[in-house]
Amino acid sequence: MGMKDQFQEKSEQFQQQAKQRAQQGKEQLQNRGRRRDEGMDDQRRRRESDERLDQDHEV
Repeated sequence: MGMKDQFQEKSEQFQQQAKQRAQQGKEQLQNRGRRRDEGMDDQRRRRESDERLDQDHEV
């Protein structure tokens, strides 16, 4: 195998690794967004529940 072939093979390996890392990064960002949305939903539910309790006690 010549030097040019080795260089091309290494270059292709690096490109493949970069694609995999980019895909993993996208998935992590999507997962973070989902978790944040779920967390906000949980906070909203708790707040609404607390407000209902307060209203019940006021009546």
